[in-house]
Amino acid sequence: ILQEFSPGALGVNLLVEEIETDTKYVIKQVECIDEHHANEALEELMPLLKLQHPNISLYHEMFIMWNSEISSLFLCLVMDYTPQGTFQTFLESKRKLKESIDSEGVPRPLPMPLHQLLPQWMHTMLSQMLDAMEFLHQLNIIHRNLKPSNIALINDSYCKLQDLSSQALMTHEAKWNVRAEEGGCGQRGLGMSGKGGSIGLSGSPTLVLPTDPCQKSWMAPEALKFTFTCKSDIWSLGCIILDMATCSFLNDTEAMHLRKAIRHHPGSLKPILRTLEEKQIPGTEIFCLLLPFMLHIKPTDRLVIKDVIRITVMSNSFRNSCVALNMHRQAVPIFITDVLLDGNMANVLDVMQNFSTRPEVQLRALNKLLTMPEEDLDLPWPTELVEEVISIMKQHARILDILVSTCSLLLRVLGQALAQDSEAEIPRGSSIISFLINALRSHPNSERLITLVYNLLTIISSEAATVDKEPLQKLSVVVTQVLARHPEDVEIAEAGCAVLWLLSLLGCIKESQFEKVVELFLRSIQLCPDRVLLVNNVFRGLASLAKVSELVAFKVAILEEDSSGLYLLQDIYELYKDDPEVVENLCMLLAHLASYRILNLITYSAPAGDILPELESAGIKDLVRVIRGRFTSSLELISYADIVLQALEAAACLNPQEQQLEPASEPEAPKVSSPP
Repeated sequence: ILQEFSPGALGVNLLVEEIETDTKYVIKQVECIDEHHANEALEELMPLLKLQHPNISLYHEMFIMWNSEISSLFLCLVMDYTPQGTFQTFLESKRKLKESIDSEGVPRPLPMPLHQLLPQWMHTMLSQMLDAMEFLHQLNIIHRNLKPSNIALINDSYCKLQDLSSQALMTHEAKWNVRAEEGGCGQRGLGMSGKGGSIGLSGSPTLVLPTDPCQKSWMAPEALKFTFTCKSDIWSLGCIILDMATCSFLNDTEAMHLRKAIRHHPGSLKPILRTLEEKQIPGTEIFCLLLPFMLHIKPTDRLVIKDVIRITVMSNSFRNSCVALNMHRQAVPIFITDVLLDGNMANVLDVMQNFSTRPEVQLRALNKLLTMPEEDLDLPWPTELVEEVISIMKQHARILDILVSTCSLLLRVLGQALAQDSEAEIPRGSSIISFLINALRSHPNSERLITLVYNLLTIISSEAATVDKEPLQKLSVVVTQVLARHPEDVEIAEAGCAVLWLLSLLGCIKESQFEKVVELFLRSIQLCPDRVLLVNNVFRGLASLAKVSELVAFKVAILEEDSSGLYLLQDIYELYKDDPEVVENLCMLLAHLASYRILNLITYSAPAGDILPELESAGIKDLVRVIRGRFTSSLELISYADIVLQALEAAACLNPQEQQLEPASEPEAPKVSSPP
């Protein structure tokens, strides 16, 4: 025995020399409670003898020794001796000089500010530590005792993890309370005696240097309660990184208090991270990224070792690490994405472009924009910007969450732009409309997506003078398919009818679709007679279609065999007879129906029919007279009512042989208002 080191939490370390070879080793001597405890620990530690890793210090022997003088059992672990020191001695020297771990060896010119880079020495050492830890964790081996004094410095650029412990040793509560008493002194077992350091057994306590009061401060919160997992090692490694980051402005005692404080008050870390930024400590960007997620109170919320490696090892530059992740098609961890997205809108869009193929990044970016304050969104967005976002999202058209978030963002952007300026130009390029149509086709069963798309199409289609009609001509087919798929959904019916009305107003519904659209309109007001917005849009849409098609007029008048849609219209009137807007839209529809004196359906392979007699027999004349008498102050409503009454009275006076197949002169109806 050449030297006895300061006792550790579990026992005393002795520097010894093998007599035959003069080789120096360290023996860790741990007193055991009983034979069962010693055998349990030995059995658990034996596999460590087979570990072969360049950055893990080997165990050469393990044996149990009985000290008869004191009647105690000792587990002895024979390990490598590294005279060059440990991370602990290195950090202590830096703290005394108040020096940060410099950036010597970082290439010039710097690719980015120094605080965004890990110093090369730190990068080298962390790489070796992380490689060793990943090796252990893959074997489901937990270090359990990771701290600076257990990281041996073999030379200036080479380190090893040492002093791995066992579950049996670290979770024996009675023994732990004895051995881990901070500030205590004295250990029993093998020891030095005499001035010359002669070798012998000593049954009495040996006076040694006081135990390091910092021993337990690197341990995770759950480890103090005798629970160890791989995430406990992550906490300890985070404390070591924190030590390296703060060695230039915290002394040993302050660093110890900080490590203890963050176990109980996680907010204690934030001021230190701000100080790192203010002092521009090399590697600050990576420290600020890693430490909050390595030193999380809940083990389940901490990083795994692979995530730490991806950030610190793949590149000195954090952003280059992310690029490497992207190139290798690895999932970008959420915490990395959040740091990348931490900035203004331009920064978020930059991330979306750089990670355009990564759905997990796009979803986080969209949610970031959705929660961003209005003043930071730089509204209104030009069409080019909207189309740029759409082009990225087209790559993820099959991912429902991304489509919903994209449509929510578009609705916010367009809605806020109109709220700021009702005359604002709304982006309405064909690519946007095509994107929305494809979204409906890809997910026809998502009610939330359908409603969002319908609302967007309503906004985009509202200005007939400037909208590109070509892509809209495909829309009516999709909308009718969706409405048919959700016949009982009130929200989808209301939104869909708004879109169909606008399409009819713009002339974007093909003639082959007229009959289907009319059926959907009438079925919708049967389903939702209490939705005033839906009722108004149905009346407006039917009026727009009846204006150009005799077939539409006939389908409204005769909804099904032996059933007339005119009675449905009267039922709706009874619900809204005191609502001037609904009554006016109803009269507008009746005026267009009444414009066809006779409908010859021979060309449609249907029996001939006459719309005006249908109106008369359904009691429309009496209804319109009542309406005209009740709303005497509405000139537009009276105009529509007069058209209906004049057509019905003229038809009653005409000789059937004089009736024409052509529609009467169209009513000079007022311009249909834009959608609310």
